[in-house]
Amino acid sequence: MAEVARAVTHARVLKIALPIVISNATVPILGAVDTGVVGQMGAAAPIGAVGIGAVIITGIYWLFGFLRMGTTGLTSQAQGAGQVGEVAALLTRALMIGFAGGIALIALQVPVFCAAFQISPASEEVESLARQYMAIRVWSAPAMIALFGMTGWLIAQERTRAVLLLQVAMNGINILLDLWFVLGLDWGVAGVARATVIAEWGGLALGFWFCRDAFAVPAWCDWPRVFDRERLKNMASVNGDILLRSLMLQIIFISFLFWGSDFGDVTLAANQVLLQFLSITAHALDGFAFAAEALVGQAFGARSVAHLRRGALLTSVWGVVVCVALAVIFASFGGALIDLMAKAPEVQLEARKYLIYMALAPVLGLAAYMLDGVFIGATRTRDMRNMMALSLLVYIVAALVLAPSMGNHGLWLALLISFVARGITLGLRYPALERAASPLTDLTKPPSIL
Repeated sequence: MAEVARAVTHARVLKIALPIVISNATVPILGAVDTGVVGQMGAAAPIGAVGIGAVIITGIYWLFGFLRMGTTGLTSQAQGAGQVGEVAALLTRALMIGFAGGIALIALQVPVFCAAFQISPASEEVESLARQYMAIRVWSAPAMIALFGMTGWLIAQERTRAVLLLQVAMNGINILLDLWFVLGLDWGVAGVARATVIAEWGGLALGFWFCRDAFAVPAWCDWPRVFDRERLKNMASVNGDILLRSLMLQIIFISFLFWGSDFGDVTLAANQVLLQFLSITAHALDGFAFAAEALVGQAFGARSVAHLRRGALLTSVWGVVVCVALAVIFASFGGALIDLMAKAPEVQLEARKYLIYMALAPVLGLAAYMLDGVFIGATRTRDMRNMMALSLLVYIVAALVLAPSMGNHGLWLALLISFVARGITLGLRYPALERAASPLTDLTKPPSIL
């Protein structure tokens, strides 16, 4: 319980959050290098192949994102409760799930990739190169999915500096091997894939080193504990709820793009550009949401309502600072950002029509972003799942009502309304979360849905 005994301060929040913010900022650099090196081949097909192959692989890996969030919540609670053995055992469980998921993906790669290309068809040349890329990339699936669990485990213990070093090392190795394999050895698309595979397995090896203290605790291989039926059942329930919640969130964004395509190619392209503003917001807030996960989870495990409330409050204060800053930046310089991302004049003009929604999105989405972190830390995942279902319903109704009369403006309003609905519904469930953290509450009972 030592972690919770420490005061929850602004300095502690920033110590957790800033490495994650910096880590997220490095992600686009790798994509730019991947594109840049294959661009030197002088043909369009390799660029398209790496692009679509990376999108498909990343999308499949994203389905396992529950492992990162669920591991953070469960581990932070065990940390707060002083359960050192359970903290170590949780890492073992997360790694086993990650390896099993990766091996399953390797075994099922043919039907999975075929289905992906049915959904997102490409030219024969691009698809052939993309399949070559994916057939190599898939061999790092066990490492990459296991890294989700490993990252969540580190975040739960506020070791986000290790997460940053892990990300920087992986990206650095990847970039150096990209340059060598593609420009030096002329391996083309296969070289980009091989560079990523080596970098991801190297990242896992480095992750094991960062987690070496867990393997000094005998409980990491205490198999009766690791395979304890009730703990596995709880972990499956938490991860299942997060997966369903994430799929519903993805449905919102996919349907947003599909509905937007009804307004023409230019509007579709403009919406795609504008969604990058939301991506920037999410990446900027990740650090503070992750801080909320760790601090709230530890407080929940220690049954300290006061620490839980303060952790939720301080991380949200910094969330407000970030969101207001982003709103001002988007309102002041959004046009320049649009011009940077899109060179077609008609797309630039169309995107500028909806710039006001980009300025509003960080502020209106703040509660949803931060409460996600709070509820993940408390593993109140059933609430997250149910409130996302309500928000999805609100979004669909709003889109069906507003889009026919207001066009793309109505679609953007519906998306923002879904953010607000998510924040409000989770906010209404917050008092129950605090009651569950009370020392008088029996945590063995499932949470009430009322």
